[in-house]
Amino acid sequence: MADPRLKDRLREFLRVRQGRNVDLKYIRVELKVDPEKPEWETVGSEMRQLAKEKIVRPSGLNDGNYHIVTQVKPVRVFAKDRERRPPFELFFPRDFNTGMEMGFAEDIVIREGDIVTIGGVSNYGKTCLAMNFCGENIKYNPVLMGNEYTTRVGETDEYEPTPRFLNRLDAMDWVQWVNGDGEDLFTLLPVRDDYAEHIVKDKINIIDWINLDANRLYDISKVMDGIKAEVGRGIAIPVLQKGEVIRGGQFAKDFTDCELIIDKYTEMESMLTIGKVKEYTRPVMGRTFAFGILQGAKIVNFREIVKCPSCYGKKWKKAGNTSIPCAECNRTGFIDK
Repeated sequence: MADPRLKDRLREFLRVRQGRNVDLKYIRVELKVDPEKPEWETVGSEMRQLAKEKIVRPSGLNDGNYHIVTQVKPVRVFAKDRERRPPFELFFPRDFNTGMEMGFAEDIVIREGDIVTIGGVSNYGKTCLAMNFCGENIKYNPVLMGNEYTTRVGETDEYEPTPRFLNRLDAMDWVQWVNGDGEDLFTLLPVRDDYAEHIVKDKINIIDWINLDANRLYDISKVMDGIKAEVGRGIAIPVLQKGEVIRGGQFAKDFTDCELIIDKYTEMESMLTIGKVKEYTRPVMGRTFAFGILQGAKIVNFREIVKCPSCYGKKWKKAGNTSIPCAECNRTGFIDK
């Protein structure tokens, strides 16, 4: 006669392993089922019944392999005490000289749980924007994770901030980085992968930058999904590298709520283009801005630019049978608005 407690033991075994893959042999061994007793075959029949109840899902190969389904409960939407929460007051970077916040910020609606992506080419301001987001939102005690913010101390498991990171902090002298006791008002984490596991719930989490193997760029969608699931009522601001397109392409946009794209404008200035925006008070997608950077941290001469009406943004103009550089835009394709 089969052990009457086997069903309960099996259900409890599966409950604490939701989301994992198992096979019948593993289950029988873990439950210490004697192959000489009826329970050995009972496990198989019980798993088939549990598959009908959607507690487990067969692999489809009829080989005794199962995926343990993660159980979810319905979410009641119109509960009596359901709170309507206002937009998240995220402060965008400011022009160092004027003290004015980036002009488009008032048109973008940021909600708790949103992801604001900064994608861009190297050396044209991604880290500058990330650091400025941190500084402008210091009252929220943000979290910083950076590939180039920390370095290991000798052969120990301890880390310290890099000299370049400290120089950027010093250059941002309008930000109060510590409290009255000299303690950091932000958290610096030496994280270079498994970002979702280190997200601090309900905080602004700035990740500079997400690094993926070139042959697995499509994983960015899964990474962003994991980050979004963990950030709670906070905000995530991940930085992504960009070549011709942002690494991960469309996959990088799947979970993005606001996309800021950084490109080279001139040898001395950068260009910021507003990409995908999920919620706004007036259209902002496609607007373009130029700015300079001082000391790696100060945003200066931030202004809106538009496509050159003379060359239509192509940088070159027709002159008879040949093309010449557009003098109106100095071969940038844009002019100040």
